[in-house]
Amino acid sequence: MLPEEVYKRRHWGTPESFFLITANYVTVAIATDFFAMCNPISIYFWITLAVLAFYNFYQLRREREMYDKARTIGYCISLVGLVLMFFLFRAGAHNC
Repeated sequence: MLPEEVYKRRHWGTPESFFLITANYVTVAIATDFFAMCNPISIYFWITLAVLAFYNFYQLRREREMYDKARTIGYCISLVGLVLMFFLFRAGAHNC
């Protein structure tokens, strides 16, 4: 049998910030691969980033009370990681 404390623990689930960061990375990775691997970056890449920015704004406003200092710092670090990922992907761009 399991101890009684196991049943009394609260599980808060996966935080919504994790899903937002994951969606950001997947979207930027796919958009970079499809629209930004040629030397002139396609307009569709910038449209995809604009839609992603509006989605992030909407999610952050909707779940404002959930973002404490630690999650806000984590979200900002993930945005820096997105920029680094973009430049790493663009390092192998071709003339199309």
